[in-house]
Amino acid sequence: MTEALGPDGLDAPLSAGRVGRAHGLDGSFYVTGARPRLLEGDAVSVAGRVRRIVRRAGAAARPILRLEGVEDRTAAEALRGEELSVPRAQAPALGEGEWWAHELEGCAVLDGARALGTVAGLLELPSCEALRVRRPEGGELLVPMVRDAVRHVDVAARRIDVNLEFIGEG
Repeated sequence: MTEALGPDGLDAPLSAGRVGRAHGLDGSFYVTGARPRLLEGDAVSVAGRVRRIVRRAGAAARPILRLEGVEDRTAAEALRGEELSVPRAQAPALGEGEWWAHELEGCAVLDGARALGTVAGLLELPSCEALRVRRPEGGELLVPMVRDAVRHVDVAARRIDVNLEFIGEG
């Protein structure tokens, strides 16, 4: 993710994916690690520049984009591996019980008063996303982001309360 704008990192631009291999000759490219909701806007930042999206194709799971100023295959290949990001203010609004991954990373994870570790990231599973919790004694705990496993998320307090019994660890 690119550098945060605010002291708490919550104003950081949101990663929408990375430039993948070129598609065709017109400067189009596949997006790897795409977050489709963030690619719905008019523009993205890539390699330090804001560029207007001039073409969208492919599927949500494997989008293809062409950006203004990226006019041929060589230009698309030159951007390969670069992060695509959008300002948080331009991101679509999230619903109740939804958070951006960077908001959860670094949060303390507890089961009641028992400290379990810190969120190291999110993992996309076939049925849901899961918190990757780095345990202080080593190793990781996966916590599915479902109502029965996650009791409460308080992003402002940087705390997530989970139900270890539901996860099968309690």
